[in-house]
Amino acid sequence: MKGIILRGGKKGLDLTWTLGKVIFPVTLIVTILQFTPFLSFVMEWLEPVMSWIGLSGEATVPLVIGNFLNLYAGIAAILTFDFTVKEVFILAIMMSFSHNLLIESTVAKRVGVSWWFVAGVRLTLALVSAFLINLFWKGGNEIAQYGFAPEKVANPNGWFDIITHALQTALMAVIQLALIVIPLMIVMQYLREKGWLDLFSKWVAPATRFLGMERNTSMTLVAGLTIGLAYGAGLMIQAVEEDGVSRKDMYLAILFLVSCHAVVEDTLIFIPLGIPVWPLLAIRLVTAIVLTATVGFIWNKLQHRKEVTNEHSYHSL
Repeated sequence: MKGIILRGGKKGLDLTWTLGKVIFPVTLIVTILQFTPFLSFVMEWLEPVMSWIGLSGEATVPLVIGNFLNLYAGIAAILTFDFTVKEVFILAIMMSFSHNLLIESTVAKRVGVSWWFVAGVRLTLALVSAFLINLFWKGGNEIAQYGFAPEKVANPNGWFDIITHALQTALMAVIQLALIVIPLMIVMQYLREKGWLDLFSKWVAPATRFLGMERNTSMTLVAGLTIGLAYGAGLMIQAVEEDGVSRKDMYLAILFLVSCHAVVEDTLIFIPLGIPVWPLLAIRLVTAIVLTATVGFIWNKLQHRKEVTNEHSYHSL
């Protein structure tokens, strides 16, 4: 058991270092940017687009903050405005698909998936879902009743306070990462060496096959669904290195997870906003399943056709 803990702990430290090199600088830069005119400029630039998706100009504030920072920051921004239930639901859907964009897209790149692919899919899903909800939902015009507001943090005074605050925020992000990834890697090492991962892969094989992937992607999907894209990236990196997950399967897994990840946490934190959360979860899950299964089916068909063509070409020589 001691050997398993040491081997798992080492993998956890290695992954913390790998991901921390991404998370620390991005968190540091974005935290500093929120105290500069940059975010205000982005908000003003996006404001004319808001009416197309059923949102007021003020909605740019939580959207930009949520995408540059995280869901908690975006929700805190929502609570500072009087939005309708429909507006809050649209914001919740958009931020569920697209939040913490810089860090989570960069982390996905460490697995070998294009940064632009991840960011593009997430932003597209956010905009399309908002447009469709605004088009088909005619209700929700009453003012949303928020459950509670988070404790307000005093703004730093001067650049020294801003940089100190940014360094503390970035450091805490890495510490939080380590507290999740290291125990997770120890547990995964135990399950791997005891043969439980092989058994689990057999259980979820029908689901992964339906989505167009091999069963060795099962742990990647479970990690992302339960603990999120950024923290689950540790298992994704390990899956690529040790389980031989193909490029196609990793793209499909990321496609599924950018649509629907950290389903429990990312759903429950919207409860204080006074909106129905079950439709929120259902939309994310159905979108992820339909989108991934469709792309997986087409990709496998094209791959099979290419293999048949190559085989015919070989025999004709």
